Amino acid sequence: MDFFSIASGSSGNCICIGNGKHHLLIDAGISGKKIEEGMNQNNLTTRDCDGVLITHEHADHVSGLGVLARRYGLPMYATQGSIAAIQGMKNLGNIDPALFHVIQPGQPFTVEELEVDPVHISHDAADPVAYVVSDGQKKVGVCTDLGTYDDNIVKHMSGLDALILEANHDVRMLEVGPYPYQLKMRILSDRGHLSNEKSGQLLSRLLHDDMKHILLGHLSKENNLAELAKQAVCLEVSLADNEYKGSDFPIEVASRSHATELIEV
Repeated sequence: MDFFSIASGSSGNCICIGNGKHHLLIDAGISGKKIEEGMNQNNLTTRDCDGVLITHEHADHVSGLGVLARRYGLPMYATQGSIAAIQGMKNLGNIDPALFHVIQPGQPFTVEELEVDPVHISHDAADPVAYVVSDGQKKVGVCTDLGTYDDNIVKHMSGLDALILEANHDVRMLEVGPYPYQLKMRILSDRGHLSNEKSGQLLSRLLHDDMKHILLGHLSKENNLAELAKQAVCLEVSLADNEYKGSDFPIEVASRSHATELIEV
């Protein structure tokens, strides 16, 4: 399995996961041009993709869907609630309804040789999901845009070879920052976003000896810093009731606007 982030943050999100032969995009919250540029940086093109897995309907996750639909005709997989919300978004332009495929949280499905497990998450969207993608041997999880986590998420995200995990904000930076009070409360709520500390606490429950890579994503531009996020997550791992320290695993931070290098697991 291999994966890379093309963009990760409040201004746009797009991740590519595959097995060398088949690839899937997770979300398309940036322009078609930027998606193609990110794919090209890792010796791929958008036409190499077999579909788009949509986590939820917020603009920073779907703003590029219209272009992908009209230019490439890529199949799009999402929950019924997400599809209904997307179809009501006028700014995406015309998307052929036949491209949408309804999925159910907790009911795995297959796209070509890739097995996909959608996992229900808590976020202020119609019916959001995280994803675990597997080739039958290796598993990569993408878990962003959730205000809290539960045993069901831990269950589905266990045994991963690699994980892309939200570390959205530093609580103190958010509290004293420029956001309006209501927006701060939304982000801090159980239907908001994971703080650095909560990210580290969730990661602590998912780590195992064979975890090969962790990529922290969806960092807030105004309320977080890459080094701060990594330090906080590593500290939570080190303080957790397990045998691991934060330095035991390769932990990197995805850029908000630039593609990472392809990561193989």
